[in-house]
Amino acid sequence: MKKQKWSLLALVLTLSILLQACAAGNEEAQTEGGNTAPPKGEKVKITWATWGNPGELTRFQEFTKDFNAKHPDIEAELIPIPGEYDQKILTQLTGGKAPDIFYAGDAFIVKLIENGSIEELTPLMEVSDSTLKKEDYYEGLWGAAQRDNKIYGIMVDCNPMVLWYNKKVLKDAGVTDMPADLQEKGEWTWDAFKLMTEKIRTTGKYGYVLDNSWNSTHSWVTANGGKVYDESGAYVGNSDPKAKEAFQFLYDNVKAKNITFSGTLPKGQGGDAMFMSNQVGFVGAGRWYLPLFKKNASLEYDVVTWPTNTGNKIEPAGIPTAYMVLNKASKQKEASYKFLTEFVSKEGQIYRLQGGGNAVPSVKGADDVVLEGNLPEHAKLFLDAREIGYALTPAEAGIPGLSTDINSRFEALWLKNEDLDTAMQEIQDLANKKIDEYKKK
Repeated sequence: MKKQKWSLLALVLTLSILLQACAAGNEEAQTEGGNTAPPKGEKVKITWATWGNPGELTRFQEFTKDFNAKHPDIEAELIPIPGEYDQKILTQLTGGKAPDIFYAGDAFIVKLIENGSIEELTPLMEVSDSTLKKEDYYEGLWGAAQRDNKIYGIMVDCNPMVLWYNKKVLKDAGVTDMPADLQEKGEWTWDAFKLMTEKIRTTGKYGYVLDNSWNSTHSWVTANGGKVYDESGAYVGNSDPKAKEAFQFLYDNVKAKNITFSGTLPKGQGGDAMFMSNQVGFVGAGRWYLPLFKKNASLEYDVVTWPTNTGNKIEPAGIPTAYMVLNKASKQKEASYKFLTEFVSKEGQIYRLQGGGNAVPSVKGADDVVLEGNLPEHAKLFLDAREIGYALTPAEAGIPGLSTDINSRFEALWLKNEDLDTAMQEIQDLANKKIDEYKKK
């Protein structure tokens, strides 16, 4: 009897150990691939982060709430980061506390790719049941998010650069044919633009405010059929004849006061504020000005694509773009990828941009959100600009600090009225030196 009792006890202990081992094995299987299964009945919790103004963040919160309602097994939480965004994300990544998914600008995503902190999305996109397909997005927008045919981020939307113009300022200056009307006739040229800014200047107002950013300066070059970087990734702003002609055009008009560098505006005043107070004729921007301008019922405004100097109606211009990326260290990659997919999908972009949103869809099939309400009148030009435009080239975005160095040197040129040829050669030399040094690392 004692032997039978000990045998029975040994059997029970053995079965207990085996059951515990099976349970541990199941837990291990559930956590493979970065997915930690929550206890049965609990939701998978994920976090995502972005920058944004109060209006944008409200829409993002609404999207998050809607996503959670559609997916009762997932609880997504938005973590807004209003300032020093890149540095805060890097600190969180280092400390292992970064969000599962988050926004990344065109220069920031390069750093994230190189330090290996974000997931390559190509394998996830290529599975048969993935609703996220590369061909659904506009090719010119991938920019720095694509390296060696591998995709690391998806465009959340985009903002093709156009010129916003103040109709009242133009009319008061004696302009009768509005820029968008000239564009339709193929007459929206550099000469037409210069003539308008000259007329505005004679009224004591500002013709065009030039911002110190790649999307403004590059757009003038490509509107002339020129290149800022060649096929090898070298900076050619002072050696490509069309590029030199574009910078000369800007330089001459800054000297003539038809163009005003934004850094010389009255203290505390920006081009957008002065535009709304009817002091500026033209400002260059994406659709992000629409929510601001439409609040001013008395403001008369419209948009036009960049003036060309090539004989063509329209030429490529810059498109500022941000990307949604997946934290490589995320423990909930499946749920995070689901949120990412829905956020950048056609339905997701329509949800976020409808009702006078501040951007243009990067995905095909969502264009109606740009045309709704016919605001501004020639809103379709945003779509035309997107069709042929370009995100910041990896040749610049891929070199940490390069954009900042170039912009700093341009700022000195516009502020100090330096010799153009000397300044442009210095810009080209510093850019190519930085590019070469980076390639040698």
